[in-house]
Amino acid sequence: MRERTPKADPQALALAALGWLLADDDRAGRLLALTGMTPEDLRAGLGEPATLGAVLDFLCAHEPDLVAAADALGVPPAELAAAREGLGA
Repeated sequence: MRERTPKADPQALALAALGWLLADDDRAGRLLALTGMTPEDLRAGLGEPATLGAVLDFLCAHEPDLVAAADALGVPPAELAAAREGLGA
């Protein structure tokens, strides 16, 4: 029987996803353009569920990015998408 790994903390998962997004200039630019956030907004809201939720919403809106981020973070795409609900925003 395969051992299940515990689900990651939604905030930690969202922050990891944000790090993955920001590692690529094109993705980072799209994140800012589509969310309307500025780099300052993003920095100021790092601990805010609404900001982290916007990051996960951005990923969920573009399946190729969602799948790539999940792969890079070592979690199933569904877990990354479910983290949005876990933020309570």
